[in-house]
Amino acid sequence: MNIKAAYLRELAVRYLWTWFGLPYRWGGDDFSSFDCSGLIMEVLQGVGLELPADDKSADMLWQRYQAYEIATPWTGYPGCLALWFNAEGRAVHVEMMIDNDHTIGAAGGGSKTLTREDAIRMNAYVKMRPLAHRGGYKIVDPFLSLGD
Repeated sequence: MNIKAAYLRELAVRYLWTWFGLPYRWGGDDFSSFDCSGLIMEVLQGVGLELPADDKSADMLWQRYQAYEIATPWTGYPGCLALWFNAEGRAVHVEMMIDNDHTIGAAGGGSKTLTREDAIRMNAYVKMRPLAHRGGYKIVDPFLSLGD
């Protein structure tokens, strides 16, 4: 891996930690609250990865980085994205790996989590979890898109 990619990977994980504990909000993509893809897009854009502005979904992140999929059960590197899918094969949740076995993501909410009070009631925050906490997943490495 090139030096720039290694540096940005480390920077992304450090930046991700700054959002730890922030409330989840469906569609959130600002500094007051995030949903899963809003958080990951902020982190990736914050370190300079280019992402389209019109689609802010977990599935867009899958479409964008699926060429950089890492075969599971191996777990990838810090900075890799873990994605979970629905029965139709659409990515519906995304988190970022902070080590080989743990992720940080905006989780616990859903489409009815629209306020801070909703987040508190549903225990929906940016939180750390073991990678396998949600079952089957795929891993992609967005930093491989930077080339050598």
